[in-house]
Amino acid sequence: MKIIGIIPARYASTRFPGKPLVDIAGKSMIQRVYEQVKGCASLAEVIVATDDARIEEHVKSFAGNVLMTSDKHQSGTDRCAEVMNKIAGFDIAINIQGDEPFINPLQIELLCALFEAENTQIGTLVKRIDNTEDLFKESTPKVVLNTAMEAIYFSRHTIPFQQHVAHEKWLENQTYFKHIGIYGYRKDVLAQIPSLPVSALEKAEGLEQLRWIENGYAIKVAETTHDTIAVDHPSDVQNILDSFFK
Repeated sequence: MKIIGIIPARYASTRFPGKPLVDIAGKSMIQRVYEQVKGCASLAEVIVATDDARIEEHVKSFAGNVLMTSDKHQSGTDRCAEVMNKIAGFDIAINIQGDEPFINPLQIELLCALFEAENTQIGTLVKRIDNTEDLFKESTPKVVLNTAMEAIYFSRHTIPFQQHVAHEKWLENQTYFKHIGIYGYRKDVLAQIPSLPVSALEKAEGLEQLRWIENGYAIKVAETTHDTIAVDHPSDVQNILDSFFK
């Protein structure tokens, strides 16, 4: 089983244009992500997939692997599918967010391990929620699982709902998980899912993984104890600096 780590990276962004090239304590964000991902021993190769010549040139400047891809893709999944179509020899693709400069390589190892089971089609990670802020925040997608550790549903709403229980008691009575936005796909599955039409649940929640569930794909889940800090807005850079460089 040969696994490639793919880091989709776009320059254009409504909230934060040029985000992959922003400086974080002397290194660009994309370089920090790349170096963290290279620390995962399960990956045979790591590559940045971009649609912008500035990012391509920058990745080459620190001797990173980079591939130019179409600027028409609607998601990182679509970009990963193009990479797998162009590069032969890999069985599994891991889609790693390009805006998490201190992703823990152990998270990627945990995700890769899911594919030791031959029936794993798609894999992802969750983390147990331990505070009410994450529990009720709409920007934190929640996940409910079945007994086989497969995702049943993802929602921005708090699920499962607890009737007749005060909100402050929910964490005492039920285990809740938040989604960690990293995915793995078998090559044949990744070739299929970009052609699926946008689904009703995906439109409602704004979560592309619901399209896969609606179309019968199983998403295997592993639980991580490591959290991630993403950079979504320019103000998040200071949060990163305060967390890791003070």
